Amino acid sequence: MRELVLHCPQAHAEALSDALLQAGALSVSVEDADGDTQAEQPLYGEPGLEPEVQAWQRNRVVVLLPDGQDPEQLLAQADALAGSGREADWHTREVPDADWVRLTQSQFGPIPIGERIWIVPSWHREDPEVPAGDRADDGIVRIELDPGLAFGTGSHPTTHLCLQWLEACLPSDATVLDYGCGSGILAIAASLLGASRTDAVDIDEQAVLATGFNAQTNHVHVNAMLPDALADGQYRVVVANILSSPLKVLAPMLANRVAPGGDLVLSGVLERQADEVAQAYAPWLTMQVWRSRDGWVCLHGRRD
Repeated sequence: MRELVLHCPQAHAEALSDALLQAGALSVSVEDADGDTQAEQPLYGEPGLEPEVQAWQRNRVVVLLPDGQDPEQLLAQADALAGSGREADWHTREVPDADWVRLTQSQFGPIPIGERIWIVPSWHREDPEVPAGDRADDGIVRIELDPGLAFGTGSHPTTHLCLQWLEACLPSDATVLDYGCGSGILAIAASLLGASRTDAVDIDEQAVLATGFNAQTNHVHVNAMLPDALADGQYRVVVANILSSPLKVLAPMLANRVAPGGDLVLSGVLERQADEVAQAYAPWLTMQVWRSRDGWVCLHGRRD
């Protein structure tokens, strides 16, 4: 299998990528042609959001070619579709064969969190170095979750923070609402840590399905649903690991889902955003930074 490598300016990167795919490329990736040099250009938006500009000043376009594909013919078709915009020079290179599944799995090992929680990919299920889960004696809590198959795998600092709070502070037999559940990792953890009932909500139907599947894999019951299906009621613990903007918009709803004397746990918030998120919840309860990690914070508040 071969890759085609060419260069193009920022203004043409998106159109050229689309044209190459339309012309028959198996995949197209765009890289900073000045990467790893003093001219390297950062490209990012707010965490979890797309950057406004989808390319760099100088772009390296890497195209995976189907077997037998003539690169000159592919480029001619792409040029006709996109109106060119690429530099004239290009070259091809061989892609070595690899067991991509095994290679991907080798990059994701078990993740210990706090003192008791382990996130364990399925291919490490029988790993003798990973402690077995034992809920009966408040022992190790194992959550089986495969990276790449859901939305949230335990590797992000905000997920770590929420899991640490649940491990350290979740009251016995608490009712829990995980709002913005993604993979369901927080809802599953709450159930394994002793919650009496756990509801999980997400606006993405695929996330709801993923949560149900992951809960079944971990032998716990989680009520996963879209927002419109959530019945009226309050919870001893409400946890939401989203982003600062939706957390501010959702403040009235989330705050009123917390029962008197209950806890609200928020993450997906950068340290510089903590005060403005806390201010959005001030009419209902006082939110304070519980813990921080790698520039992110977990906010906690208790409703009177």
